[in-house]
Amino acid sequence: VQLQASGGGLVQPGGSLGLSCAASERPLSSDRMGWFRQAPGKEREFVATVTWSGGDTWYGDIAKGRFTVARDIAKNTVYLQMNRLKPEDSAVYFCAVVGEDIQMPLAAGPRGQGTQVTVSS
Repeated sequence: VQLQASGGGLVQPGGSLGLSCAASERPLSSDRMGWFRQAPGKEREFVATVTWSGGDTWYGDIAKGRFTVARDIAKNTVYLQMNRLKPEDSAVYFCAVVGEDIQMPLAAGPRGQGTQVTVSS
């Protein structure tokens, strides 16, 4: 399975941005797909997870109330809509197959290359 993230860019504080993660095929190793982010010099952070089958969602504290995760089964694509962005949201965002722990990428599982999000005026 290959994951391709896209949609990053430069946005002003308070603005919105949508990310996409296209999977070459539905992962067999897990029903869950997650978004994570990592800024230079900082630890990886959990953003959100969604299940392919039922569309169940979970959000990290950094995303609650501002971000929305969704999936399109027909397109094998997971989305992350980010609203009311803040400068501290600047990071590389990547998608990954998620295991039993909804806040962790599956060990040795597929993950995308990441897309840069910069929030700045």
